[in-house]
Amino acid sequence: MRRKGRRRGLLTGAVAIFGAVAMVAAGCGSSDQAPGGGGGGGDDTINIGYIAWDEDIALTNLFQQQLEDAGYNVKTTQLSAGAIFSGMANGDVDMFLDTWLPTTHKEYWDKYGDQLEDLGVWYDNASLELTVPSYVTDVNSIADLKDHADEFGGVITGIEPSAGIMNRAENYAVPEYGLEGVMKVQQSSTPAMLAELEKAISDQKPIVVTMWHPHWAYSRYDLKDLQDPKKAMGEAEKLHITARGGFSEAHPKIAEMASNFTMDDENLQSLEDAINSAGKGKTSDAVKKWAQDNSSWVDEKFGSLKQD
Repeated sequence: MRRKGRRRGLLTGAVAIFGAVAMVAAGCGSSDQAPGGGGGGGDDTINIGYIAWDEDIALTNLFQQQLEDAGYNVKTTQLSAGAIFSGMANGDVDMFLDTWLPTTHKEYWDKYGDQLEDLGVWYDNASLELTVPSYVTDVNSIADLKDHADEFGGVITGIEPSAGIMNRAENYAVPEYGLEGVMKVQQSSTPAMLAELEKAISDQKPIVVTMWHPHWAYSRYDLKDLQDPKKAMGEAEKLHITARGGFSEAHPKIAEMASNFTMDDENLQSLEDAINSAGKGKTSDAVKKWAQDNSSWVDEKFGSLKQD
């Protein structure tokens, strides 16, 4: 079993409003000087869209705090992935910190990518999985689900229907492994999926869920990714920071910082665990304390924002 640290559950109560809500259009200043900071720069607001995935919630909160500390006005809004990409294309969303390529967000990148900026990869070993608790010893591959469907009530517990992992599970894994008519991918939400996983593990009952690396659940629970020799869930992916067209010209300091930004498993796991342990409604406080406790790393990654 692969045991990469990661994330995604209680964090979802974190950054802003759920749903495809309208965002305030971002002003496009001619310089990157922070409002109220060293050099002016107008009243521009940096609008960051995020999805309800734990790594994105964690990173968005961290970016928001560091940008605000550097003097920028920042607004974060939770949206569906599709709404974020269309929002970046029309200029209403400035940045998205969790673009999964080449598979998960391929549909949106193919549609809008030529209107957007790819600021760089911050994590390079992400993957989509179908996962069971390790005590489920008679199921080791996606193919095994066909003969053991009754153990799981014929259900693969999924997340939000718009998520790329749901497309891979429903339209690739199920048909590729002949699971039609025996296993159904159940639409849900990330928090609901994690709650079902926790309950099943507490009761020592079988469950199969849509999961991904990185995610904090791998450090909390003893999980097993099902073997996928047909690569129905896709190859390893990279997580990119993307932005609306013209963002780098309008905000060169932020763009340069983002293009150099990376986060390893240890730090990402630590940040996600801090948020998850803090509980609902305390994400901001948890991120602030984590940044203080990891000030050397934070200064290395974000220090250029505060330089004249």
